[in-house]
Amino acid sequence: MKKGKTTQNGTYHNLADEKDEQHVKKLVAEIKRGNKLAFTELVNRYRSQVASLAYKMVGDYDEAADITQIVFVKMSKNIWRYDEKKKFYTWLYRITVNAAIDYIRKHKRHRHEPLDNFRETIENMQGDPEITYRQQQINDFIAEATKSLNEKQRSAFILRDVEGCKIDDVANIMNMPEATVRWYLHRARTKVRKELMRNCPQLLILLGIK
Repeated sequence: MKKGKTTQNGTYHNLADEKDEQHVKKLVAEIKRGNKLAFTELVNRYRSQVASLAYKMVGDYDEAADITQIVFVKMSKNIWRYDEKKKFYTWLYRITVNAAIDYIRKHKRHRHEPLDNFRETIENMQGDPEITYRQQQINDFIAEATKSLNEKQRSAFILRDVEGCKIDDVANIMNMPEATVRWYLHRARTKVRKELMRNCPQLLILLGIK
């Protein structure tokens, strides 16, 4: 059982985690001095966590392995940028999220970001009575489809693709990095499109939404 203590404000503070974080920061300091053994130890310490996170994002073991390799190359090149006042794992996880998103854009964009042109398409068709009617129909289907999303996916999708907020504004509203918002948005679009293709494929064709 891990040892810990309760702070004055009632927050539980894990001593083992604090000790581990201190050790990691010592490794980072050694890496910045050119210690290759310290780099190897840091990679071994986080390899499974990075690979697991990458797999959860792309759903493929081989692709997750590729992303993991990319992450540690990026870590090696950018370790000097790490602010030791902050937790190391959050910095590394952000690199992982960004690397996974970049990988998805490069290799799967045509399959996984199908609703990028949704708002632009609708806005260009304003004023056409027939399109206005069809637009309301598809809006109803979208509203129903969003019920299948989890809270964060739904928030990202509604703020960005329904309300038209900029990504940086969505990130501020949801209090998370833009890269994370983009990931939730990517997952939401995939699920919404699947529901639309099942319920109203003719409307998608009519409106030119691919």
